[in-house]
Amino acid sequence: MPIELDELDRRILRALQEDGRMQNTELAQAIGLSPSPCLRRVRLLEQAGVIERYVAVVNPAAVGYPQTLFTRVWLTAQDADTIDQFIAAMERLPQVMECYIMLGECDAMLRVVVEDLDDYRRFQTRHLTRANGIQNVKTDLPSQVVKRSYTMPI
Repeated sequence: MPIELDELDRRILRALQEDGRMQNTELAQAIGLSPSPCLRRVRLLEQAGVIERYVAVVNPAAVGYPQTLFTRVWLTAQDADTIDQFIAAMERLPQVMECYIMLGECDAMLRVVVEDLDDYRRFQTRHLTRANGIQNVKTDLPSQVVKRSYTMPI
């Protein structure tokens, strides 16, 4: 259940989503609060789980992973053991940036980063197999990134 956010909380969240390294004094000035109540609000947002963590957004191409692929996965079964086995396997793979268990046509959706298509082929051959509870895989290759956002519409 979402917690109730007032306008000051929303301003804090918008500002931190734009610059997570912003110092408390800068944040307080940007949202119109003094530093002490601003810090208190940030701590409450962290404790409530609204702010999960702070991260650096890394350019994939700059670190050798220019290729993103979306992979639809069908599992060998939909029982808890198969799903748990699949989840554990995906959590161990650093190339899997996102993994969702789906309702609908496929059982799971992955966002995978790799060096190139040969690297993806090796990844698929080694990891997207029956050993990890996978029956079938369909991969989609985006031709253009139109929008990539990490900012929640608050």
